[in-house]
Amino acid sequence: MKKDDIRKIVRKRYTEIVKAKGSCCDFSSSCCQDACDTSADYSKSIGYDEEELKAVPEDATLGLGCGNPVALASLKEGETVLDLGSGAGLDCFLAANKVGQNGKVIGVDMTPEMIDAARRNAVKGNYKNVEFRLGEIENLPVADYTVDVVISNCVINLSPDKERVVQEAFRALKPGGRLVVSDIVLLRDLPKSIKNNAQAYVACVAGAEMKDKYLELIENAGFQEVKVMEENQFPIEDMCSSIDTKEVKRPSKKALRKEPNYIASIKVTAVKPRIF
Repeated sequence: MKKDDIRKIVRKRYTEIVKAKGSCCDFSSSCCQDACDTSADYSKSIGYDEEELKAVPEDATLGLGCGNPVALASLKEGETVLDLGSGAGLDCFLAANKVGQNGKVIGVDMTPEMIDAARRNAVKGNYKNVEFRLGEIENLPVADYTVDVVISNCVINLSPDKERVVQEAFRALKPGGRLVVSDIVLLRDLPKSIKNNAQAYVACVAGAEMKDKYLELIENAGFQEVKVMEENQFPIEDMCSSIDTKEVKRPSKKALRKEPNYIASIKVTAVKPRIF
């Protein structure tokens, strides 16, 4: 698929999600691992706790993502945070609660409907320190050296130019700034039926990068101390039930002990050097 075609597919799908206010498990359009009944249930299953979800506008929780990057970011009062692919604003609002009124949070998303929803949620929650900007994460509408922390939650895998995304994150960060992302990566090559499946792309599968390559992209952008803080592996058929996985037969327990899984959700941290 061409880059522009990929963006159109992703934008269309996430427009459908925000309009329906549904979760990944309703629409099979994000990184689903287990069955869940509501967006909140799914969010809890990937690392958000009850107090966090109650502390933000309800409509900000769409059941998207594959982790809770804010939990790993060690945010401090007064810091500026940039969220790549901010959706309806969940992680931005959680970050805003951490950095306080002296801090600032910027959310960037390429889907106008998501930006509209996030801005409405910011008004509902009376967030004065959060700003949402329409833009592509490959070309961030953010000045050089202006943010302390870049976060992202299961979005970089959706980009057709991941190298550019990481370079843009590096550019926006101040020297000494941190990168904290939750994402989906591949552990081995996908079958062609999945790799060329548009539905699998918006489900965070077909566009995912090999794990080693993903980490290499971050290092090549100039980041140091690149660390996988957590990794959860699972078979491809566990991602989303609507993806056609006929070519991927569920292995026996004996086979699972011998063969690695296809996919992993990882939480990665990295630091921009103070001198570069």
